[in-house]
Amino acid sequence: MVQITPDAEKFIDELLEKNQKIGWGIKVYLSGFACSGPQFGMSFQQKVADGQKIDKTAKSFDLYYDKDTEEALKDCVIEFVDDPNFGTGLSIRNPNFNGCESCGGGCH
Repeated sequence: MVQITPDAEKFIDELLEKNQKIGWGIKVYLSGFACSGPQFGMSFQQKVADGQKIDKTAKSFDLYYDKDTEEALKDCVIEFVDDPNFGTGLSIRNPNFNGCESCGGGCH
């Protein structure tokens, strides 16, 4: 379903360690929709909550998300980015979204 690049997994591992959250997972949630498609947020989460799915894609932590987020995450890739213009952190790339009319279809 969702993929995590090795660099993103390493970055999350380091965040969990730095924040003393070893053994915790990452909750991925829908935070809205924009011209570029679904917008996601992420937070630390200790264990699965009622109604959530557990994704064991990563080797060292679990991902948690609800049904709506699961549908929006289909085929997405969680990547680590280090860009001088946009900063350093995680990005969720959605290959299923090609843009929109209002911006000429060039959004990603």
